[in-house]
Amino acid sequence: MKLAKILLWSALFTLLPMAAFAAEGGSGESYWGYGLGAGLAVGLAALGCGIGQGLTAGNTTAGIARNPGAAGSMFTNFILGMVLIESIAIYGLVVGLLLVFRIPALG
Repeated sequence: MKLAKILLWSALFTLLPMAAFAAEGGSGESYWGYGLGAGLAVGLAALGCGIGQGLTAGNTTAGIARNPGAAGSMFTNFILGMVLIESIAIYGLVVGLLLVFRIPALG
């Protein structure tokens, strides 16, 4: 049931930008692909980064629980890993914004 809710919300947030840009331009072109691409870029980047951050945090916590003496060096690597994982989500957001603002003025 939880997976169904996740898939439903993912589909909703992917299709919203597509519906917003489904209008036709002055030359009869449709821009639905830009909206779909933007939604997929942001959604998939966030999904992948959420999974990666969860795995990283869980494994770091388990490692610190097994060896509390190494918590300092593990924490440094943990923060570095989280920063690198989060940069992927930011790249997805940038790609989505580039697709959204690339659309010529409608009308």
